[in-house]
Amino acid sequence: MKPLRDPEGAELNHLVAACKLSGSTVLEIGCGDGAFTRQYEKMTHRVIGIDPVTSELKIARRKARSSKTFYLQGQGEQMPFPSQTFDIAIFASSL
Repeated sequence: MKPLRDPEGAELNHLVAACKLSGSTVLEIGCGDGAFTRQYEKMTHRVIGIDPVTSELKIARRKARSSKTFYLQGQGEQMPFPSQTFDIAIFASSL
C-alpha cells in the first residue's frame, strides 16, 4: 500500500499562499505521476510537468484533469524552453 502524501493538504495550501497561480504558466520539475499537479492545475493558465520517468508520465497523462496541462519527459538540468516561458517553477518533489 502506497502511503498518503500530505493528507492535510499543507503543500497545496503553502503553494497557493506563496504564488499567484491564477493566470500563471507553471513548470513543475519532477512531476512524477502528476498527483500534486492535479491539485492545482485548474487554478492556472497552463502547466507543463516534466519528469525523466516514462512510466510516471503515462500515469500523469492518463489522470490529467485539465486540457491545459501537458507532461513531457525531461530533466531539470536540461530544459528545452526559452527564458521567460514560465511565471512559476515548482520542484517540490525533485529535492
